[in-house]
Amino acid sequence: MFVDSHVNLHSENYEDDAAAVIARARAAGVTAMLTISDKLSSTDAIKAIADGDELIWRSVGVHPHYAKEYPDLAADRLVAMAADENVVGIGECGLDFYYEHSDRSVQERVFAAHIAASRKTGLPLIIHTRDADERMREMLEGGQREGAFVPLLHCYTGGPALAEAVLEMGGYVSFSGIITFKNASDVRTVAEATPMDRIIIETDCPYLAPVPMRGRRNEPAYLTHVAEKLAELKQLSLEEVEKQTTDNFFRLFTRASDPRPVS
Repeated sequence: MFVDSHVNLHSENYEDDAAAVIARARAAGVTAMLTISDKLSSTDAIKAIADGDELIWRSVGVHPHYAKEYPDLAADRLVAMAADENVVGIGECGLDFYYEHSDRSVQERVFAAHIAASRKTGLPLIIHTRDADERMREMLEGGQREGAFVPLLHCYTGGPALAEAVLEMGGYVSFSGIITFKNASDVRTVAEATPMDRIIIETDCPYLAPVPMRGRRNEPAYLTHVAEKLAELKQLSLEEVEKQTTDNFFRLFTRASDPRPVS
């Protein structure tokens, strides 16, 4: 089985056929999924999706684009929201200095609340970072000095230095369909250098459909194309990538129950 570690199933892109999207994923071998919070106002919709399927888990958090909507967000609010058993991660959160839909100072304040919530709950921190490698590293390292938490660089497109720093913290790196893009050689280089036992995979659907599905609405079923490219880069079989990335997911997201039979 594959696990898609980052989907946005509450997106309006799926409002007419969400059940069919999930069915196609299962038919493609993508058995389980983690559906991600973008903002707190989406919580009810995301919760309804996860409550209706024991192999779909969810996160709680605020994407940096929406940080301006929650400038005074407190870690304790996130901690309380994470009490439900199907919440397995904190985020998606972080810093986006490319679009800057929210002021940098507000992004940093809201991200700090997520770091604290990750530490308090013991749940992994699901990180969005764009054009912010240096500041991201500073904040993560500062947060670690206050107490341990496990960072996950989602849909990673940053440089090798930040990835290496996160790995040194005991963290993980997630790669999406971007590794299949013609102009993404830098991302592939980071993927090649990342130890296989610290990699998970995702679609970030409905965005970033992988080759050969470019230009379409992305779906969890397309995760197999990400896995195929990773297998090529790592010179592994698809079956090895499937097992390792699934093992990694359940090692990272310890609150998610692994449905595979114990061998």
